[in-house]
Amino acid sequence: MATTTSFKKHFDQRRHRTFSVSIRKEIVRKVENNLLTVSEASIDYQVSRTSVYKWVYKYSSLYQKGHRQIIEPMSSSKQISVLKEKIKELEQIVGQKQIELDFLSKMIEITENDLGIDIKKKAGSKLKSGSGKTKKP
Repeated sequence: MATTTSFKKHFDQRRHRTFSVSIRKEIVRKVENNLLTVSEASIDYQVSRTSVYKWVYKYSSLYQKGHRQIIEPMSSSKQISVLKEKIKELEQIVGQKQIELDFLSKMIEITENDLGIDIKKKAGSKLKSGSGKTKKP
């Protein structure tokens, strides 16, 4: 159970800060231009999400209270980091497939040399269909 001394200690540790109107408008502009999300702004500026939302409703011409809009789209920096991760993942997959392709090509080459059989399809060779016993009309 919380005691009054622990509550008072926690209350004394809280900081009360005020942001100028110009800083508030700058944060709102970043949110409007999708440079920051509300969550990112609250973390970066160490302010509550509720305060950021109040600033957005007060200073934004795009996001007014009473209108139902998505106010927290993915920021462009977050989109770029997600896309970079996806590129990294795809490059890794391509690298693995290239290693597999090189391995299989080498195995075919070794098998052709050991057995003296052409396994790879040569360019210009004709496909054989069926056993050749049926006649075409």
